[in-house]
Amino acid sequence: MSLAEGLATMPPATTKSTDPTVAIAFGGGGARGLAHIHVIEALDDLGIRPVAIAGSSIGAMMGAGMAAGLTGKEIREHALNTIGKPTTALTRLWSARPETMRQAIENGWRLGQFNAERIVGAFLPEGVPKTFEELHIPTKIVITDYFDHCEKVCETGDLRNAIAASAAIPAVFRPVERDGRIYVDGGIYNPVPFDHLAGLADIVVGIDVVGLPSGMPGEKLTTVDLMFGASQLMMQSIIEMRRKAAPPDIFLRPEVHQFRVLDFLKAREILEASKGIGDQLKRDLEAAFAFRNKV
Repeated sequence: MSLAEGLATMPPATTKSTDPTVAIAFGGGGARGLAHIHVIEALDDLGIRPVAIAGSSIGAMMGAGMAAGLTGKEIREHALNTIGKPTTALTRLWSARPETMRQAIENGWRLGQFNAERIVGAFLPEGVPKTFEELHIPTKIVITDYFDHCEKVCETGDLRNAIAASAAIPAVFRPVERDGRIYVDGGIYNPVPFDHLAGLADIVVGIDVVGLPSGMPGEKLTTVDLMFGASQLMMQSIIEMRRKAAPPDIFLRPEVHQFRVLDFLKAREILEASKGIGDQLKRDLEAAFAFRNKV
């Protein structure tokens, strides 16, 4: 009997204490991070509840949802009922707009006028609590300290503020203030924070949804394409350096390269294109469990 067959009918609470433990890092990548839903569904199918979660950017949102006790199915339904429906998505975006002209022009006009905390409040599932302490699974959210030039890890206090800071893509969202410091997208310093899970579980899993620039040589590229494509290349170089220093036990990349970071309205297409990642994770976990049980 395979791991999938043996654990599929077992609820998380019944997982044997002698089974290898699993921790998972959900990477950043904007809309491409919707592929994380397949990963959460696969863990649900196997009856595996991670002992620790880490996340950057969109991965922080997905990780917080799982840590709050939401199933992959529930997260999928929420995503398709919000960003998966253009009218609903636009309505929620409108609700997150600046309430006054003063808020809109605070500190001068900016290219990115979206307030990350308002956006998180508008789109995060209601089941995600306000504080880290209310989560069911210990969770680490990576954010980038703009003036201190380093990554910081949030594990306590205001959860939604931490998620907003981790997802604050420069030029799209305003920076987020936390404890008197200014923070931007956690993926800038650590796109897939599996290194923060080292030693916390027998098996550490990293899911990379950063992707790579798509297209063909000779194709005309817009300024936005170049900006986000260059960011992808830089983040991939960071990921590779961290993998060489301390690789996770399982590292997976869903097929999401063809989608742009802000392609949230293509939620259904992203989920369809990346659906194979769930089965891949199940196979890799089965192999990792078998190896651990032999040792």
